[in-house]
Amino acid sequence: MLLRIFTIATLVLMGGIYCIAQTGADNKSSIYAKQGESDLDNHPKSLREMLIKMRIEKDKKEFDEMLSRGEEAMKISEELEKAYAQNGRLNQNEISKLETVEKLVKKIRSDLGGDDDGSDKRSKLNLQKTRPIAQGEAVKTFRSTTAKLFDELKQTTRFTVSAAAIQSSNAVLRLARFLRISN
Repeated sequence: MLLRIFTIATLVLMGGIYCIAQTGADNKSSIYAKQGESDLDNHPKSLREMLIKMRIEKDKKEFDEMLSRGEEAMKISEELEKAYAQNGRLNQNEISKLETVEKLVKKIRSDLGGDDDGSDKRSKLNLQKTRPIAQGEAVKTFRSTTAKLFDELKQTTRFTVSAAAIQSSNAVLRLARFLRISN
């Protein structure tokens, strides 16, 4: 009888130790670790602060680059309007500037979190229904839409997503494609 009680007590004690060891391994904690401490909190405070500052500086730099892209696109569109007013058409140099604006605006739209609105497919269908647009009118609209995009970019912050700016960027891209094709 004494042997039986000793065996049962030993098994219960070993089972308890086994259970405690398993819960400690599952929680990734030990008696030496602080309670509630995660892997990210294991880094020194100065390192965490430095990483946060670097992320903030990177976000500011990307936002400033987006604004400079918008400003450059606006300047090029003004140059294109002046060139069209002087020559009555766009030459190869202006067409390459249109392509540059397209690249800039695509990058802006991407930075804003937008994508193509599927208007290319719809615009091909709507070309037959709408009145033909003159190239001079398209150049003026291109400049004003690019200026509108830049104004909307200036009103945003690096923490916001502007649906209006995304729509304006899509409009600028449609006009740039039209001007490239119509020339």
